[in-house]
Amino acid sequence: MERKRVVVTGYSAITPLANSASESWEALLAGKSGIAPITLFDTTGFDATIAGEVKDFNAETFGVPAKQLKRMDRFTQLGVAAALELMKQSGLVINDENAYRVGTILGVGLGGLHTIEVFHTKLMESGPSRVSPFMIPMLISNMAPGHISIFTGCKGPNMVLTSACASATHAIGHAFSELLLGRCDAMITGGVEATITPMGISGFTALKALCTTHNDDPAHASRPFDKTRSGFIMGEGTGMLLLETLDSALRRGATIYAEVVGFGASADAYHMTAPEESGEGMAMAMRNALDDAGVAPEAVGHINAHGTSTQLNDLCETRALKKVFGKHAYDLAITANKSQIGHLLGAAGGVQAVFSVLSLHTGMFPGTINLTHPDPECDLNYMADGPKLLNPEFILSNSFGFGGTNGSVLFKKYDA
Repeated sequence: MERKRVVVTGYSAITPLANSASESWEALLAGKSGIAPITLFDTTGFDATIAGEVKDFNAETFGVPAKQLKRMDRFTQLGVAAALELMKQSGLVINDENAYRVGTILGVGLGGLHTIEVFHTKLMESGPSRVSPFMIPMLISNMAPGHISIFTGCKGPNMVLTSACASATHAIGHAFSELLLGRCDAMITGGVEATITPMGISGFTALKALCTTHNDDPAHASRPFDKTRSGFIMGEGTGMLLLETLDSALRRGATIYAEVVGFGASADAYHMTAPEESGEGMAMAMRNALDDAGVAPEAVGHINAHGTSTQLNDLCETRALKKVFGKHAYDLAITANKSQIGHLLGAAGGVQAVFSVLSLHTGMFPGTINLTHPDPECDLNYMADGPKLLNPEFILSNSFGFGGTNGSVLFKKYDA
C-alpha cells in the first residue's frame, strides 16, 4: 500500500525574537539576538542573569480570556496563544464532522515550574490551606494540549511528550506517525516551554550548563560551535505546526508550506546529561530519519542543528554529522538558531521546525551568529557569514536531550 503523504499547512511561533512567526523570522534573518537581562524575577545573587525571554506577551491579545489566564501557567498561556494563531493562519475550521480527526501532540520539557515555585512558597509560608485547587491542573505538562483542545474543539489524540530537549521534535515525529497510520487527518504539534524561573536558572547553573560569562554582553552570549562557547542560554516560547495528510490539505484547498517525510529517534544509553562522545547515538537518529524517508544522505542540503553552545554537545553533533554524511558533511549548510534565541528546552525542536519550514518555503536560510572564533574540531559550514538564498530539497532538524535521547525530523520542499 502506498504510504500517505504528510504536509505542513500552518505554523505559528512566539519566541524571544518576537510574538509572531513572521516577525520572529524577519528578526532571525536580520541576525538579531533575543537574549537580554532577565526581567521575570530578581536575579540578585544568581550567576546567570540573562535569558531569551518572550517580551511583552499578553495571551489576551490572542483571544484567551483574562479569567482563564489566571488558571494557566505561563507555558500553557504561550501554547494556547500559539495554537489559536496557528488555526487562523492555517485556515482549518474544526466542526462536528472533523473534530475527532484532528489531534494535538506537544512536547513539553519541565511544565509549570513557575506554578510549583509559587505554591511551594505559599505552602511553606502560610500552610496547606493557601494552596490553590488549581495548582495541579496548572502545573502538569499535558495542560498545554488539554487547553488547546478545549479552545479549538479538536477531539483527536491529545497528549504531551516529555523527553527533555528533544520533546518537541519527538512530538512532531509522533504526530507524523498518527497521520501516516490514518488515525487522523490533521495534527497540531510542536513544543512549548517557560522555565525562566529561579529554580530553572539555578538548577541548570548548578549543572554547569548555563553560560555565566556574558551577563554584561547578552547578545553575544550564545555561541554555538565557537571555541569560546561556555554554555547555553535559557530561552522560552513555542513553535507549532499544523501537519495534515496531503489528501485533506488538497480537499480544503490549504496552502502547503513543506512536506514531512521522515522521523528518527535513538538513545545513547550512556549518561544522564552528557552525550556519548563519538556522536553515534545522534548519528543513529539522523540515519533513522533518512531511512524512514528512503532518502540518501547526499540529497540533504541543510541541517537545522541542535547547536546548544555547550562544549560537548556541539562537538558531538559535529562528529555525528560526519558519521552520517561523510564527505558531504562539508557541503551542508548548517544553522544554529539557538545563537539568536537561546535554548527553549522542550520547545526548541518546535521553533526549529517552524524556521525549517519557512526556509524551504521562502528559500532563505538563516545564518549562525556569534561564530567569530571557529572551534577547530567543529569545522563544518555553520553559515557564520549570514543568511543565504539556497535551494535544497531536504532539511534535517535535530534535537538531543538529557537522558541521551535523540530525535531528527526530515522536511522536504513541497512538490505537487
